[in-house]
Amino acid sequence: MTVHPAARPTRSTGPTRSTGWVPFALIAVVVVPAIAGSLRLVELAGGSHALPANPRMTASPLPVVIHIICAVLYAVLGAFQFSSGFRRRRPGWHRTSGRAVVGLGLAVAFSALWMTQFYPRQPGTGELAYLFRLAFGSGMAASIILGFAAIRNGDVARHVAWMTRAYALALGAGTQVFTLGIGKAVFGTGELTTDLSLGAGWVINLAVAEYVIRRRGRSRTISRRTIKATAKVGSS
Repeated sequence: MTVHPAARPTRSTGPTRSTGWVPFALIAVVVVPAIAGSLRLVELAGGSHALPANPRMTASPLPVVIHIICAVLYAVLGAFQFSSGFRRRRPGWHRTSGRAVVGLGLAVAFSALWMTQFYPRQPGTGELAYLFRLAFGSGMAASIILGFAAIRNGDVARHVAWMTRAYALALGAGTQVFTLGIGKAVFGTGELTTDLSLGAGWVINLAVAEYVIRRRGRSRTISRRTIKATAKVGSS
């Protein structure tokens, strides 16, 4: 007896449906930091001062310019790397933009580490924030390198896992908009509150990334078991 799987109904393949909602949700997370970064670029270019003055950046603008531009591009291009529909329809684009995403991500991580190490300490933050920035900036760079090495070795699952972690860390600034607001509203302003709120943004994103990675791994395991079971029934 041979059992054939039932054919799935064909769905509309409009741009939004085929791309999915995930890229747009990811981009939404970084809207506020992207706007703030754009305003800072306008200021550094000699335009109006819409944000509080930051002498650290005006004294040495190149690292922050690199960081802001690369971070925005990384967030947008990287978001579409997580769309399975987009990858299936445009595999060539996925590979080409993926190479750009690797370069942009490393530029984001290393420029952040440079600013952490050589810029004067941000007012209102302490030693804990400094350690968080060093740890998570290094973690992002390491994740990108490990993800790139994995795909070079043909290990897609490990590649996706490491790139997911790197992207989650890059989106820390978006989550910190909420953790800083909630932290200060609940615990008041203070150096320790600010430091812990910053750290919470990265920790929350990493926790979500790990959940997604493990859920994806379980889905693959279930799919493989289903295929094996179907093959056994078909051969009986």
